[in-house]
Amino acid sequence: MTQAERDRLVALKKAKKKLITQKQAAEEMGITERHVRRLLRELKRRGDKVVAHGLRGLPSNRKISADTEKEAVAILSQAVYLGFGPTLASEYLAQKHGIEASRETVRLWMTRAKLWRPGRQRVEKVHEWRPRRSRPGELVQWDTSEHDWLEGRGEKMLLINMIDDATGRWFARFVGSDSTAENMNLLERYIKKYGRPLSYYTDKAALFQTAVKTKRDGSRAGREREELPPTQIGRALRELGIAWIPAHSPQAKGRVERGFQTAQDRLVKGMRVAGVKTMEEANHYLESEFLPWVNSTLAVAPANADDAHRPLEKHHDLAAILSHVEQRRVTNDYTFSWDAKTYQIARKDVCTGLRGACVRVEKRRDGSVAARFRERYLSITECAPRPKVTSAKPAKTKVQAKSAKRSEWNKNFDLKKAPKVWQAGQASGARPEESL
Repeated sequence: MTQAERDRLVALKKAKKKLITQKQAAEEMGITERHVRRLLRELKRRGDKVVAHGLRGLPSNRKISADTEKEAVAILSQAVYLGFGPTLASEYLAQKHGIEASRETVRLWMTRAKLWRPGRQRVEKVHEWRPRRSRPGELVQWDTSEHDWLEGRGEKMLLINMIDDATGRWFARFVGSDSTAENMNLLERYIKKYGRPLSYYTDKAALFQTAVKTKRDGSRAGREREELPPTQIGRALRELGIAWIPAHSPQAKGRVERGFQTAQDRLVKGMRVAGVKTMEEANHYLESEFLPWVNSTLAVAPANADDAHRPLEKHHDLAAILSHVEQRRVTNDYTFSWDAKTYQIARKDVCTGLRGACVRVEKRRDGSVAARFRERYLSITECAPRPKVTSAKPAKTKVQAKSAKRSEWNKNFDLKKAPKVWQAGQASGARPEESL
């Protein structure tokens, strides 16, 4: 019995003994006089338990039956629901199997069945989050997540996600590689749907920032960083008038990082239940099921309803801007080289200053090549490959080696038949030396 119930019992007994009136007892207990009379009648029959609720100790009339609990546990024990948390499990039980139960009820069921182990609540250091931007389109966080999205059922995929900072709205797509072309494809889809945001917030990956080249075991400490040319995406953002803001740590872009944690949990399990096995099916599930749920459940209303996205202007040619762009010099015969091929500029487009000048060469994402000089596009044709010229070499003639003639200086010489030395001396007429 609680203290409030004891106080009510004291007031009720005072009214029974006529120490206070029923009106005073009603005011003290916060009920009506009619209810006081009803309690006095029940006091004679039930005694002190009259101040306690009649259903105390009895099961609730809204308690879910044990059979329903067994059915839910059997469903959640299947391999397809492995790793589901109570919140996600309660949603799938209601959507797929028609079992309505609160998150805490499902948590209790899963804990009893040892399908979920509640973690210890720890008081951690409170980190003050950066406030959201006030308008949609002021800042969009952009990142890529590499994960086993299909859990080995299909090809390897990556998820590129753009999250609006003001609302938390997602714009994502599965791709085969984290390449410049794939990121430009998603950028084009975003701009065509929402417009040009004021800025993008990304990491310092090579897609967005040109890496500084240093010698092996070298250091750039104390050196001034030279101005490096922008990457293809960086150049495209400049031409579209979109600012690029680099993040100095993963924690700085925590909104998109936490979004990937949600996707790696809920999205992976949702595609498992849906039986997704290909990238096409994954993108269909992402756009038809997951993104609508995220943008309706996790997204918030912005502080300012004004939209900061800007429409495309007339001079914004997305096909030209979102392409691979380089500069090439025009030779004296009005040709230029690109990707090991030679292109000829049409005679009708030849103008003053074109010879020896640099033209902007654009390799579009559809594989075509376009060249622009100043503000005018040129008509170009691919030249046939030049035949390889090989220098004529004289034919090699075989030189027969001449047999060397043997010397005949000792032809008739025979050491055994030759005279002695003293005999040869006498024959020569030389006198022997006189002895001293």
